[in-house]
Amino acid sequence: MDIVYILSGLALLVIGGEFLVRSSVAISRKFHLSRMIIGLTVVSFATSAPELFVSIQAALDGYPYIALGNVVGSNIANIGLVLGITAIISPLFLDRDFYKFNWPVMMVLSIGMYFLLKFGNGINRYEGIGLLLVLVVYLWVLIAKAKRNRKNITVEGSANLEEIIASNFKIVIWLIIGGGALWGGSELLVDGAVSVAENFGVSTRVIAVTMIAIGTSVPELATSVVAAFKHEKALLIGNIIGSNIFNIASVIGITAIIHPITILDSGISLILSDIIWMVGFAAVIYPLALLPKKFVLTKYKGILLFTAYCIFIGLVFVNFE
Repeated sequence: MDIVYILSGLALLVIGGEFLVRSSVAISRKFHLSRMIIGLTVVSFATSAPELFVSIQAALDGYPYIALGNVVGSNIANIGLVLGITAIISPLFLDRDFYKFNWPVMMVLSIGMYFLLKFGNGINRYEGIGLLLVLVVYLWVLIAKAKRNRKNITVEGSANLEEIIASNFKIVIWLIIGGGALWGGSELLVDGAVSVAENFGVSTRVIAVTMIAIGTSVPELATSVVAAFKHEKALLIGNIIGSNIFNIASVIGITAIIHPITILDSGISLILSDIIWMVGFAAVIYPLALLPKKFVLTKYKGILLFTAYCIFIGLVFVNFE
């Protein structure tokens, strides 16, 4: 039965990725926004929904390692697994502006999360509110930048109102189908993966940073692979980086507000070691972009990211507690 859950989840995630990319491209065209902005907002929020549901439920059920490990492992998987695989499929061109704003925000949140846990052994409600406020400011600046860069396009006076309504209706339906399929597929995949992992007697931390993290990152993977084949590479990059920002600021923030996340002294060192890996994967994007073929993630760079991710997973299982 677990295999059925896993296969069904994968199928739903591929379908969800297709509809989410389709709706996101339509939104960017309708409002004259860049693919990067849509990827950093609409797509990122939708693909981060599984992490949010899993982390909240884990915190309420008294499994803080799953609540945190899910986000940390997912952020590592987004770069090592998702970005690595999509770069192997097709070279990714990085916008220079990406490094002036979005990448620094991801780095600040990643490092900030490390210090919050190191000196507080968890995330309390006030810190959760602070993370959400950071997200609000980030989105406000992002939207303001998008408005400044938006092209002035005159709307034709003869536009058919029924066509515009139909177009809006289709976008909403695509978003609902895409988001619903991604959420449902992730639930099935996580349930099946956790059940399989528990049969091997591994800890909740190991399950969180590997099985659950990969399961909740499959929406990003499915969406990014579809975007790569459709040559929507700006949308792809925005989805991955935006998802990492949403995972820390909104998923951890909202989870901590609903139920403060507390880690025992005996387990904090393991969580911090995972976060160091997360910071490392986030940081390595910058030097990779400055290597030969600047601001391009080539196939070889993708192989490097994917190999590093495999090493991380191997070390987690070798040194699991």
